[in-house]
Amino acid sequence: MNSLDRKLLRDLWQLRAQVIAITLVVARAEIYSPIDGYVLRVNEESARYVQAGTPLLELGNPADLEIVVDLLSTDAVKVKPGAKMLIEHWGGERTLNAQVKYVEPSGFTKISALGVEEQRVNAIANFVDSPIPLGDGYRVETRIVVWESSDVLVVPLSAIFRCDSQQHSSFDSIAQNRDDLSVSGTRKTQGTNQF
Repeated sequence: MNSLDRKLLRDLWQLRAQVIAITLVVARAEIYSPIDGYVLRVNEESARYVQAGTPLLELGNPADLEIVVDLLSTDAVKVKPGAKMLIEHWGGERTLNAQVKYVEPSGFTKISALGVEEQRVNAIANFVDSPIPLGDGYRVETRIVVWESSDVLVVPLSAIFRCDSQQHSSFDSIAQNRDDLSVSGTRKTQGTNQF
């Protein structure tokens, strides 16, 4: 075997090594989705090398959305899993229903519009209504029911007077007739601060 044959053989082996390297690169470039859904967001649009673990796409199933609401930590302690959540001002006429799945165990600091640092906690909820007319990242306003009862006395706020920090009283006056403004009977009812 002469030197020309050796050079050609060496070049052939180098080309085979390059083909194997390109085949491996192409095999690594094939990405399979771990879920059935849609591409919600493309994070890397240009063709370039990326580090392992770099997010390329955000995938999701719009039929399986959940709601993430950040609450003040003082309010979050009152919210329990299973609580009813009402979604309002989402763009439609009716109020949507959801149910709190869980409240995250860890809080975070957020600066309010007035520049005050507030401790916040995320509450995660699932839609009860179907089909869901919203999509990923939509803005909604929510109310969470932390207490409800069907057997309660409802009085106007103007009829309630604070007696101390935890007790409220309402006074019920009964007049003899419309012209008589004197109080003939007064009843005092007390309740705890539930609102």
